[in-house]
Amino acid sequence: MTANLVANPTLSIVIPVYNEEDGLQALFDRLYPALDALATKRTITYEIVFVNDGSKDRSAGILSKQVELRPDVTRAVLFHSNFGQHMAIMAGFEYAKGEHIITLDADLQNPPEEIDALTEQLLKGHDYVGTIRANRQDSFFRKFASRVMNRLRENITRITMTDQGCMLRGYSRRIVDLVRQCDESNTFIPALAYTFSANPVEISVKHEERFAGESKYSLYQLIRLNFDLVTGFSVMPLQIFSILGMLLSLAAGSLFAYLLVRRFLLGAEVEGVFTLFALTFFLIGVMLFGLGLLGEYIGRIYQQIRKRPRYVVQTILEKK
Repeated sequence: MTANLVANPTLSIVIPVYNEEDGLQALFDRLYPALDALATKRTITYEIVFVNDGSKDRSAGILSKQVELRPDVTRAVLFHSNFGQHMAIMAGFEYAKGEHIITLDADLQNPPEEIDALTEQLLKGHDYVGTIRANRQDSFFRKFASRVMNRLRENITRITMTDQGCMLRGYSRRIVDLVRQCDESNTFIPALAYTFSANPVEISVKHEERFAGESKYSLYQLIRLNFDLVTGFSVMPLQIFSILGMLLSLAAGSLFAYLLVRRFLLGAEVEGVFTLFALTFFLIGVMLFGLGLLGEYIGRIYQQIRKRPRYVVQTILEKK
């Protein structure tokens, strides 16, 4: 006779899954023993909520078998199609029943054994536990780009997260409920949760090489994610562009006055025509960038007013 899921567990682990068939068994082999030991050590109950984000491989079938093997602590939410990592986490928040919630990637770059350290901070009363990857096992380019975007994001949004790219994070039930109340079409969950936190903390965690497969974030998706982060939490880019436009207008007006004076004093000149072309192309480039930036904000409004579902759940696998 198999046990049913705990009605009100102390801890919920939310894990988005997308095309991870090669690494899921390795994840299971480390995740369940780590959580069983944690439950005994701290005298708590737990559940694991997997969210299959429209995987095209055998991930859904593997998750189904795991629900049958450990029905006492396992729930699997299967999406109709791919909606993205953050929407998968939002769905995990919806179906997680725990008093504390920890998010974890399925690629084993963040060791499941580190969940204990986050749980300790949550039980101490911290409502948001951020993490910093120690000895990060990524390429130089990814680490450099991450540092640049961290600094840019902090200056623009005033949201202080040392390592925004680490998905191993802990949240209290209050924070998760507040995040769920926000109906934004696109959002960056760690930053949104941070804005609601009253007692946040950051800790260092281990970081390992990806067990199998490749990162699901291409260069475009990383840029897209950071655009969502910046435009979703601040209008400063628009303000900066407004100031830049004003300064360029003043510069262009001054240049026009200067050329007009030279025209009257020295007569017609052709030597500076290429300089004028260069200035014209520069100003056109700035205008196009501004239109793109404005379009980014308008696009967010367009997505919001359509009020389409952020994700569509195909089925839920659990033992009731």
